[in-house]
Amino acid sequence: MTMILSTIGYEAATLPEVIGTLRTAGVEVVLDVRAVAASRRAGFSKTMLRASLEAEGIGYEHLRGLGTPKPGRDAARKGRIGEMETLFFEHMATPEAQDALALAVAIARERPAALLCYEACAAGCHRRIVANMIRKATGCEIRDL
Repeated sequence: MTMILSTIGYEAATLPEVIGTLRTAGVEVVLDVRAVAASRRAGFSKTMLRASLEAEGIGYEHLRGLGTPKPGRDAARKGRIGEMETLFFEHMATPEAQDALALAVAIARERPAALLCYEACAAGCHRRIVANMIRKATGCEIRDL
């Protein structure tokens, strides 16, 4: 059976919708790949998100090292996705990012996982890059929820 790594963005969804989507997909652990696990959206800040997921039997791990550094987030907000990607790839060469990636790979090998970030569309989000790095290490399939 092929391992599947999911990705999900909460930009256009409520917390109950995200949890329902994760449960339907069989996700057992969420890997939060935001550099800053805070949100103005109700329920998506780290403490509340962790508690809500765990209440539904879904694990939570914040992997800050897989988040986009501030200059990359600023570029993405301005629609400069290529610049964000360049900055993110540079960040991924750091020891912190490599340690977080190794942990994400290990978790994804053990349990059905989903990478979580804000952007609804994975195509313009750094989680697509992280998912591809995990795919390279594991041979998994990627499913954008």
